[in-house]
Amino acid sequence: MATTAVDAPAAPPATHMTSRQRLVLTLLLGSQFMLAVDFSILNVALPDIGKGLGFSLANLQWISTAMMLPSAGFTLLFGRLADLAGRRRMLLIGMGLLAAGSLVGGIATSPGMLLGARVAQGLASALATPAALSLLTTSLPEGPLRDKALGLNGTLISAGFTIGAIFGGILTDLLSWRWAFFINVPVAAAILLAAPAVIPESRGERTKLDIPGAIAVTGGLLTLVYGVTEAGQHGWSDPVALATIAAGVLLLGAFWLIELKAKAPLAPVRVLTRQTVKWGNFGGLITFTMESSVIFLLTLYLQEVFGYTPLQTGLAFCGIGVAAFAGGLAAPRLIGRFGNRTVLGAGLLLQAVATGALFLVGNGGGGSLALMLAASSAGAFGHISAIVGYMVTATSGLPDGEQGLATGLTSMTQQVGITMGIPVLSSIATARMNATGSTLDGIHTALLVDAAIVLAGSALAYTGLRRR
Repeated sequence: MATTAVDAPAAPPATHMTSRQRLVLTLLLGSQFMLAVDFSILNVALPDIGKGLGFSLANLQWISTAMMLPSAGFTLLFGRLADLAGRRRMLLIGMGLLAAGSLVGGIATSPGMLLGARVAQGLASALATPAALSLLTTSLPEGPLRDKALGLNGTLISAGFTIGAIFGGILTDLLSWRWAFFINVPVAAAILLAAPAVIPESRGERTKLDIPGAIAVTGGLLTLVYGVTEAGQHGWSDPVALATIAAGVLLLGAFWLIELKAKAPLAPVRVLTRQTVKWGNFGGLITFTMESSVIFLLTLYLQEVFGYTPLQTGLAFCGIGVAAFAGGLAAPRLIGRFGNRTVLGAGLLLQAVATGALFLVGNGGGGSLALMLAASSAGAFGHISAIVGYMVTATSGLPDGEQGLATGLTSMTQQVGITMGIPVLSSIATARMNATGSTLDGIHTALLVDAAIVLAGSALAYTGLRRR
């Protein structure tokens, strides 16, 4: 008598990591945290660096931009290369370059030498960030464990920016700005030594690299970010800035056309047009662009209105760091209960409301400081929730062979957002300051614009994902 085969019920998703998975996660999160710290650790030390190496006041911004430009421009390309050449290999190359660049930066004796070190750090970030993130997503199955790991990743990224400001102030006041570079070297060396024995190599299918697409997208991102940075410094009517932005848009348009026809595209259009990839990264771009601007505006507020020192400013952000940590722990549980679409939309909504509340901050006094700390902490909680929501959304439903592309896109979103937000909002604040002669008026106007953009982004991301 014939018997009918019955499929066994699917095994429930794992809820606990193995000891090896924890060790892998520790190394990967450590690399992500260190790279995040590097983006902000020098900000409060810029005046000291300028005096020590002879930077003019107008050129100080290039200490930050020199790292941000290559990081934003090359992340997508290097993320795809990680799929092809090996993710662990790209992570190790990135860590080696970071150690070398940090050492050179710490012993720099001229502006050119320091800027070269910052470029190396930016390329290291573009190499290591998507590689580490794709190793994380391929090391854990899609579901609660991966969501938890992405929550910790988002927490450490945001905390890294905050802690970087604190470390920068402490190191500059107590030792020297050079230690902001030197501190990377032993950490990168530890990862270089431990990773080959702990993290297995991982790659996607072998295929040819789409050279025209790589040139178009890298050139487009570099010119677009450079143009926005120049516009933030020289004004949005500056012809060089406008021409550069236009060139960047044209190159990105050419990239899209190339990908439509390429036999082995760098970023297949079917992936780019997935609702989860498209709207997830849109939400990520909004939250990173606007939150980095809030931190900048609050720094300006504390130092120009309250008269805080760099160290006091960094310590004032401790509440933001605590709220970000709490948001990173809570977001995976919220995603498990309500879904990533809801968490992404609600996180952006909370960030918008909290940023709008900062408009009520006055010229000084304990009440203004308390309101600023409470609102900025609530915004940080929403920001981290949105980060975890967008990372889970934008990397879910894709095979392991495309995780380098997916994480390259999320990393690119992060880097572009961090780079572009401050020039845009600072130009708005500066224009208002020049019109009214009031620093506080400029900050208030920029904060209202920030809140309106995040509110619109929340509605668009939420409704866009609903159309899946």
